[in-house]
Amino acid sequence: MSESEGDDKEVGAEKKKTLSLRGSGFSQGTVRQNFSHGRSKSVVVETRKRRVAKPTDATPAPEAEVIPVPTPEVAKPAPVEAPADATSKLSKSEVDARARALEESKVRDVEDRKRADVDQKRREEQDAERDRKREETDQQKAEQEAREAAEQAEAERIAAADASAVVAAASEEGGKPAAREEPKVKELKPFERKKPEEAAKPAKPKTDDRRRTKLTLGNALDEDRGKRGPSLAALKRRQEKAKRAAQQNTGPREKVSREVQLPETITIQELANRMSERSVDVIKHLMAEGQMMKPGDIIDADTAELIAQEFGHAVRRVSDSDIEEGIFDAPDVEKDLKPRPPVVTIMGHVDHGKTSLLDAIRNANVVSGEAGGITQHIGAYQVEKDGRLISFIDTPGHEAFTSMRARGAQITDIAILVVAADDGVMPQTIESINHAKAAEVPIIVAVNKIDKPSADPSKVKTELLQHEVFVESMGGETLEVEVSATEGTNLDKLLEAINLQSELLDLRANPDRPGEGTVIEARLDKGRGPLATVLISRGTLKTGDIVIAGDEWGKVRALLDDHGKQIDEASPSMPVEVLGLNGAPAAGDRIGVVENEARAREISEYRQRLSREKAVASVAGQRGSLEQMMTQLQATDVGEAALVLKADVQGSSEAISQALKKLNTDEVMARIVHSGVGAITESDVALAVASNAPILAFNVRANKQARDAAEAEGIEIRYYSIIYNLVDDIKAVMSGMLAPERRETFLGYAEILEVFDVSKIGKVAGCRITEGKVERGSGVRLLRDNVVIHQGSLSTLKRFKDEVAEVPGGQECGMAFENYQDIRQGDVIECFRVEHIERSL
Repeated sequence: MSESEGDDKEVGAEKKKTLSLRGSGFSQGTVRQNFSHGRSKSVVVETRKRRVAKPTDATPAPEAEVIPVPTPEVAKPAPVEAPADATSKLSKSEVDARARALEESKVRDVEDRKRADVDQKRREEQDAERDRKREETDQQKAEQEAREAAEQAEAERIAAADASAVVAAASEEGGKPAAREEPKVKELKPFERKKPEEAAKPAKPKTDDRRRTKLTLGNALDEDRGKRGPSLAALKRRQEKAKRAAQQNTGPREKVSREVQLPETITIQELANRMSERSVDVIKHLMAEGQMMKPGDIIDADTAELIAQEFGHAVRRVSDSDIEEGIFDAPDVEKDLKPRPPVVTIMGHVDHGKTSLLDAIRNANVVSGEAGGITQHIGAYQVEKDGRLISFIDTPGHEAFTSMRARGAQITDIAILVVAADDGVMPQTIESINHAKAAEVPIIVAVNKIDKPSADPSKVKTELLQHEVFVESMGGETLEVEVSATEGTNLDKLLEAINLQSELLDLRANPDRPGEGTVIEARLDKGRGPLATVLISRGTLKTGDIVIAGDEWGKVRALLDDHGKQIDEASPSMPVEVLGLNGAPAAGDRIGVVENEARAREISEYRQRLSREKAVASVAGQRGSLEQMMTQLQATDVGEAALVLKADVQGSSEAISQALKKLNTDEVMARIVHSGVGAITESDVALAVASNAPILAFNVRANKQARDAAEAEGIEIRYYSIIYNLVDDIKAVMSGMLAPERRETFLGYAEILEVFDVSKIGKVAGCRITEGKVERGSGVRLLRDNVVIHQGSLSTLKRFKDEVAEVPGGQECGMAFENYQDIRQGDVIECFRVEHIERSL
């Protein structure tokens, strides 16, 4: 047989092999699956062995044995044996490609071997973890069995002891051993009621048989399913429960005292949670105290503290205002303090020359810009004298600006009391003295207008003695300077006195810290928004700082000095205008720097919430039920003059509000529905329409939309530039609302001598005038035994047969009453006149 014939036989044998879908690495087995009610089922399971590529020691085949890869175009099978000169027909590029393919195949084989090793290692780790868990489970089961055995032994011992005790007692009573009886136990524990053979058996876990026998992936992989006992955590919980039950049987549990944090208001439910008590117990405690409340009701901190103390807990009070801590009044180190300029407030009566004096010092003309020649705003300026700065604050002298003077005295170091030499001490002068003494600031008396012929400085000094202001020339310690603002006399002496007083006070502050100050005035500017005039008291305020001022906050966009120039920072005792606040703060509010916007917003929201609650509380105090309102209206007939007020600055609005409140009486009052700063808008007109109130505009104007709306709705807008004109107009309006005064004037007495019946008239009294006179149309009273029987008016007054206007004393006349006939002989008629007189405030 030739070699070619043998190859053909082998090819034929390969063609006769049977085709199969299984690979060579498959093995087949059978698994029996059991179901409930004795059913079972055989499941065929096939497993496949992973093919592991092993490194071979064979050397690469020679080039002559490389079999060419058939191309898609060739459909013929590859030859069994390549010819000897096959590679000689291949090009060099084809040979290189085949070599690269061979190298890539070797690299893939190495990577497959590495992956196989990693998979084998992971399977070994999983097997080790499974074995470890199985060992832990077996150990837990052993521990559980040991505990159950100990419990069973203890139960048997207790039962035996009880039985022996019963037998001994019976033998003592009867004198002979009693018959064997079962011991009667009143109260048995759960494990004592079981029989010994039942207690020895472990309890079966309550599981669903169908779920347990269902073939799932978790059931197939969990070899220990159905063999595990309760966990250690379950055993611990069981023991703790038994301990608690024993403690409850022996006595009450020990009370745990806790520290409870209490805010200003808290609900009962939240209080119970913080005390770790049941809200039902807290409600019961309140019911015992006579208060019927629900868990959602809110109580104050004092009540919550009493409840917490009754339950045996310690209390720590916290407040929402704690968020404001650290903004103001932080202590300074002594070595960081540096000298600062003094803050001087000029105070006194209106028209005594305060602003003129400041103008002469500043070489400016401020008084010409004020309406009516009186100051109606607080002005802050800085003046340099001998290389040293002095900060001046000019306050109004009009009586309506009391709060402005008080505010100026509180933020000042030195108060200059300006008194006109020709006018002397006046009411606002006395008020300024009281403000300065209340603020405990030194006073320098400036006697102004000494250039006038009627000036008498000695009279001023004498009058000041009555108010405990002792000047140096009168033997006191208060500095005094006689000046003239128009002539510029002794202005240098006044500045020297200020510097001398500031040296005695030793004024110092720390400039190297966040700025703090006081809002002197606030207003709304049309182009720049809210503006606040601030006097810096401590630290340095810089552009870009985040500040909080009253209810408002913002980022400082710009700082302007008293000349309107923009500066980068403001040092202590320096007055500046601050731009960048969200709204106009109230005059007198403190301003401070905070670290970030989040805290500034939080503080602002807290203060705004307090303001709203205060406003709601005041309104709620004025309101009430319908019955209360009707009762109040019947008891007091109070007339109200509703007003909407808009002013240029916050201080003016405050001063006008206070001046109008002084006009209120028990019969009529001015109620300011809304007061604000800035121009009149459509919302102000809408509010005036709703409250039927006129709009008072002080140094502001209404825009076109507001004017059109006011004209359409018939709302009156009154413009003012001088405060006392506004106050006088409102005073006249309120005076017109007052009921006229009823004044009664006595005219005379008449005695009834005889009573006549006249047809068409009725009874007519024939009288004699005993005192005074009687007038037709006047009021009369009928007196019987000096008791008023009737009060009305006369219908007829006749002298003989003629109607007359009056009858003098001593004469006789006839009189008849309107709608009254019960008159008798001997009665006395009193005649009087009623006049209605208009009243004024």
